[in-house]
Amino acid sequence: MEATSMPVPSGQHMHLRRLRDLTEFEVADGNPDVRGWSVRGGDGKKFGDVYELIVEVETLKVRYLDVELDASLQVNKWERHILLPIGVAAIDEDADNVFVPSLTLETVLEYPPYTEIQITREYEEAMLRSLKLALPEQASGSFYDQPSYNDEQFYANRRPR
Repeated sequence: MEATSMPVPSGQHMHLRRLRDLTEFEVADGNPDVRGWSVRGGDGKKFGDVYELIVEVETLKVRYLDVELDASLQVNKWERHILLPIGVAAIDEDADNVFVPSLTLETVLEYPPYTEIQITREYEEAMLRSLKLALPEQASGSFYDQPSYNDEQFYANRRPR
């Protein structure tokens, strides 16, 4: 996938951007930059690598991991990326792995593919349904005020330094 300097369009007024496009921002001190790390499912098998971090600009929080699926899965190149809400994954810093217990090597093939041209609310809801997670109530606060978007979950399994 070619890198561009355009923001990731969104159904919510382009509030989500790739970290690489936010030149004045970087991963928070003390947190590892997981781009390039292996992504493994609940079965322990690798199904891809973290390609990019998608950030909600207003809160400066990572909301999604852009995962490039492994070529061995034989997914066509236009459907090789998926987005994962950051709170559904956990890291193993010692081995540079990201674990997604709710997916396996087989079920990841049923996950909705991500194209860099859009992140609509419908796509976000399709991701949550694929992960068998509840959709947020319309009347509640921000769409991202739910456990599946909580970055503290992602970093919770880190070993103390």
